Amino acid sequence: MAKARSSNPVRFGPPQDVAEGQWFAGHAELHAAGVHRRSGQGISGTAHEGVDSIVLSGGYIDDQYGEQEIIYTGEGGRDRDTGRLYADQSLAAPGNAGLLLNEGLGHPVRVVRGLKIRGKRPRATGGYEYCGLFRVAEHWTTVGKEGFRICQFRLLKLEPGESAQPHPVSQDDGTDTTTEEQLRRIVAYERLIRDSNVVRRVKEIYDNTCQICNCRLVVSPGGEAYSEAAHIHALGRPHDGPDEMGNVLCLCANCHALFDRGALQLSDDLKVFDGLTQRFVGALKTAKEHQVKVDCVRQHRARWAGRFTE
Repeated sequence: MAKARSSNPVRFGPPQDVAEGQWFAGHAELHAAGVHRRSGQGISGTAHEGVDSIVLSGGYIDDQYGEQEIIYTGEGGRDRDTGRLYADQSLAAPGNAGLLLNEGLGHPVRVVRGLKIRGKRPRATGGYEYCGLFRVAEHWTTVGKEGFRICQFRLLKLEPGESAQPHPVSQDDGTDTTTEEQLRRIVAYERLIRDSNVVRRVKEIYDNTCQICNCRLVVSPGGEAYSEAAHIHALGRPHDGPDEMGNVLCLCANCHALFDRGALQLSDDLKVFDGLTQRFVGALKTAKEHQVKVDCVRQHRARWAGRFTE
C-alpha cells in the first residue's frame, strides 16, 4: 500500500475532480486522488497546520456518524492490535491539536466514510465514500464508554459554497487570534481541574480527606494536604453538570480516577460500590453542611449503566 510522502502539503478544501458520494476501494486510491494524504491513518494533518481530512472507520465506540452531524473521537490511547483503548487521550496529540486549530481558524475538513465496517479491529470491507466538507463546530473531553478520557469533536456538514467560519480564541488584550501559543494555552486549560469557590469549600469541610477511603495525603512538613474535587455529574460538554456543592466530592487522586471512570459509584443512599463487580465498598463520608444531590448521583450511575451490554 502506498504511503503518503511527508513532503505532501496539508491542503484544505474539496479534492479536485472528486464528486461527493464518490467511491474508493482503499486508502491508496484516496491518497492518489488527493482526498486523504495519510494512507492507513484516520487523521491527515499536523498540530501546526491543522487537519485537512479524516476517515470514519468505526475505531472508537463513542463515535456517532450522521449525515449532517458527526461526533468524532480523536486519536491516541488505542491499541492497534486489539482496537481497544488502554490510556487517556490528550488534546496535545498532533491530530487532536490539529482539529482544535481547524476550529479556531475555520479550516474545513474533508470527511471520508468507511463502508461495511467489520471485525474486532474495525475495517471498511466495502471501500470508502467521500462525504464532502465539514466544519469543526466545538470540542470537549469526557470519559468514554471504555473508561478512559477521550477528546471529541462535533463536525457539521458544509453545504456547497458554504465556508467554515473561524471560532477564534480571545487573548488577554481583547484581540482575536489563534496561534501555536494560543493552542498550547487551550490545551493547558482543558487539563485544569476547576477550582471554584464551591470546590474550595468542599475541600475545607473535609480537611482534604477523601470521602471514600478516608485517606488524607499530607504533602508538606507543615501538614498541608492534597485532595481533588470530583464532580459527580460531570461539568462541560456533553454532560453539563452543575458547579455547586451538592455535585462535588472531596476525594484522593486514586478514588477520583476510579470514580471518574465509573469503577466506583454511589447508591441513592450514598453507599459506595465497585462499578465493575457491583460489590459494596463502604459508606460515603458526609458532613451535615454538605448535602450530596441524589439527582447527580443517578446521572453518574446512568453513564455506566450499559457498559457490560455493548
